[in-house]
Amino acid sequence: MNRRKLPGVATASKRLADGTRRRYYYAWRGGPMLKDENGTPLLPNDPQFVVAYAAAHSERKKPPAGNLFSLMATFKSTTEYTSLADKTRKDYLRFLKLIENEFGTMPLAVVQDRRARGKFKEWRDGMADNPRTADYAWTVLARVLSVAKDRGLIAVNVCERGGRLYEADRAEQIWLDEYIKAFLAVASKELSDALVMALWTGQRQGTLINIAWSQYDGKHLRLLPNKQRRGKKKMRLLIPVGGPLKELLDSRRPEKAEGPILRNSFGEPWTSDGFRASWGKAFDRAKLGDVDLHFHDLRGTAVTRLALSGCTVPQIAAITGHSPRDVDEILKAHYLGGQAELAEQAHVKLVAAYGT
Repeated sequence: MNRRKLPGVATASKRLADGTRRRYYYAWRGGPMLKDENGTPLLPNDPQFVVAYAAAHSERKKPPAGNLFSLMATFKSTTEYTSLADKTRKDYLRFLKLIENEFGTMPLAVVQDRRARGKFKEWRDGMADNPRTADYAWTVLARVLSVAKDRGLIAVNVCERGGRLYEADRAEQIWLDEYIKAFLAVASKELSDALVMALWTGQRQGTLINIAWSQYDGKHLRLLPNKQRRGKKKMRLLIPVGGPLKELLDSRRPEKAEGPILRNSFGEPWTSDGFRASWGKAFDRAKLGDVDLHFHDLRGTAVTRLALSGCTVPQIAAITGHSPRDVDEILKAHYLGGQAELAEQAHVKLVAAYGT
């Protein structure tokens, strides 16, 4: 291969003791000299020239050892990272880049020093104007250190139990009927279909946009959600289909029913980014901007609707795929847990005893 085809090769010349000049070649400006196995400088017409160039660049790509950057490189090669959902990996990469830019060269001895926790907290607090972003950044950093500790690369994870900056207003996490009506009034048929499916199945966006016609037999949806709690076996769901959901699916079923049920306005399967962008625009048109609602809040809304319909926690979990514990936590967060039920029962008894 001609040297000119190798990008970045740098040259320098030196006058030798005999008065002649010798040209030397480097893998890049400031990089290593290109030599053979015996240490003899190589020339572009030498067969080993390209080999030495490739080896130098391969070595250059390796993360430097002994600092936080090396821990992040290791993390990205572990199953803890590679087994994440595509969207989660994409989100993690964004924050890994932020961490790399801020702390990548921090030596591991400093990373494990208890005082580093303060530095990391200062960095997180610098994003306090967006608490969710700050919390996510801390979560990713803590996860990197947790995996590194578990694999024996460090002895201490100074980011354990870091707390959260974002505290959600529980009442704002539910799609009330008025919000649903406002959204449906301006949303396209494609987005309205997605909302109905979310309310009647309690599934995540990533699961919903990938449900295929082959998973619907006219009476049930057979699902294997693409995201589960870490370490837990994926649970297959058999969701009964009736009411508005059955009406929707039966009316939308094409003669050649194949591929995803939910599609965009071009009849193509949704991408995650495309769906989020379209949903956000419809949400803005519905003039719900002052309400802190997101698509994933429909999952909790489905849980509360099932509870208000008289379903038990196990019955709800069988449809949505939540664990019973998670269902109970959602209900408690929305004032529908056991305490509220006990209060209602106590009030009935109080009125019966003293209300007349």
